[in-house]
Amino acid sequence: MSELFGTLSDGTEVHRWTLERAGTRVRVLSYGGIVQSVEVPDRDGRTADVVLGFSGLDGYLEHPGPYFGALVGRYANRIGRARFPLDGVSYALEPNNGPNSLHGGERGFDKRVWEVAPVEHGVRLTRVSEHGEEGFPGRLELTATYTLDASGALRVAYEAVTDAPTVVNLTNHSYFNLAGSGNAGGHELRIAASRYTPVDDGLIPTGVLADVSGSRFDFRTARKVGSGYDHNLVLDKGVTAGPEEIAELHDPGSGRTLTVATTEPGIQLYTAEHLSGPFAPGDGIALETQHFPDSPNRPEFPSTRLDPGAVYRSQTVYGFGVRD
Repeated sequence: MSELFGTLSDGTEVHRWTLERAGTRVRVLSYGGIVQSVEVPDRDGRTADVVLGFSGLDGYLEHPGPYFGALVGRYANRIGRARFPLDGVSYALEPNNGPNSLHGGERGFDKRVWEVAPVEHGVRLTRVSEHGEEGFPGRLELTATYTLDASGALRVAYEAVTDAPTVVNLTNHSYFNLAGSGNAGGHELRIAASRYTPVDDGLIPTGVLADVSGSRFDFRTARKVGSGYDHNLVLDKGVTAGPEEIAELHDPGSGRTLTVATTEPGIQLYTAEHLSGPFAPGDGIALETQHFPDSPNRPEFPSTRLDPGAVYRSQTVYGFGVRD
């Protein structure tokens, strides 16, 4: 089911699609592929929206920086110095995060209107990112499919093909608050990651894969999230053909749980200390499944290269439940 959600200044209409199955209701926008809301019950059957978002289009246009619920790309996370080499050519991107490129540039996929069509239990979003868009090479044809499975889990599946060598790294940038409101720092988090990527002052990885043992990055046993995170954790499973469960978030107050399964080798834990305006710092937790930041400049990291004839595929599944 779709409805008009708003209109951009150039007259382009933005539509909202509602998906509902097994007690989960999800709303998706054609603007930015945004997951506007996810409504699920708590242990007592009371429903709340567990992602941060806005009731109208103006909220997203006025507060673009946090990427609320958006599909981000062509390259999720940061590329150092806003440039990378590929086949002997140095590609310069537009810096939008100090000297670095963040989440695809000033007008990445999160600020584009996607074509949307219904599929069974979901929607399929498509668009073409032309060669040179935000400085990236290659004409990229993209598909993102959002579906609810029989348990009410939200599955996000990406595919892309290119006509020239390029780099691709896509993710969803939802901020979760399983209580439905307030600070999320008291949520309990488990992540199957024995290493993380230390960063410099610009949050660009140093290239080291550091052991989490004895550090604040050790979430192998569930504990309170706290604050002060904007870091990539290296998942023990690596890249996989199908989604494997790698994380669980739990709100003791409501009993709600979120499990995350993915094909990706990393996850960016961001505790949202920079939120402002209608939301306060720490009101949500982003769990961005991804390849590592700055991978195009780090050949030792899992590759984000995509060549003609190959297909980029990535899947992440967000499962919702409750505990007593």
